[in-house]
Amino acid sequence: MCETLTSPAAIVMTGARDRVDPIELSSYAGLGAIGLLTLNILIGLLLSTKYNPVRRWPHHRIDTVSLHNYTGWTALALVLVHPALLLLPSRVDFRLIDVLYPTHAPKQPLVNTLGAAAAYLLVVVLVTSYFRFEIGRRWWKRIHFTTYAVFPLFALHSMFTDSTLGDHAIDYLDGEKVFVELCIALVIVAIALRVRWQKAQPPARVHRKRVTHHPQQ
Repeated sequence: MCETLTSPAAIVMTGARDRVDPIELSSYAGLGAIGLLTLNILIGLLLSTKYNPVRRWPHHRIDTVSLHNYTGWTALALVLVHPALLLLPSRVDFRLIDVLYPTHAPKQPLVNTLGAAAAYLLVVVLVTSYFRFEIGRRWWKRIHFTTYAVFPLFALHSMFTDSTLGDHAIDYLDGEKVFVELCIALVIVAIALRVRWQKAQPPARVHRKRVTHHPQQ
């Protein structure tokens, strides 16, 4: 009976293939983040139109505000995990400073800086949302509008980054890129519909305070 002998080199290569790649996991976290950010923006646009899910589709009571908050905080968690995974041992050495301030990162510093800017803006938006009552509705609403800057920055980061960090040309028909492109298209269409809805609304009435003129004495 013959036994198949496996060389030490083959064992090492098999172990390397079976080991989870942190760069690949980081890519998955980034895709999950942009998916949740897309959903968060879509729900936010519905909230801005005072959409009622009971009277309209799906004709069920849904806590859209809680869903909006949940998707936002979960997206933030994935946005933070996305670069943190690059600190794990892999074929590209990222330092903590490369994650926090990636202008001199070992790979793709420009697109990584766009992603970092999106992450910092998202932190500001969500933290100020948690303290919105202390901040005041007027200032909180102004800060909250920066959400519309978060998505373009993160979308650009997702579109132009090489998820393998291998300096390859961008394949816009790759499955990951198609998913990002679909997210971008959904947000653009939703914003266009929101603007159309706003234009169809009747002009707000201006309530003038009635002034009573008293005869001069």
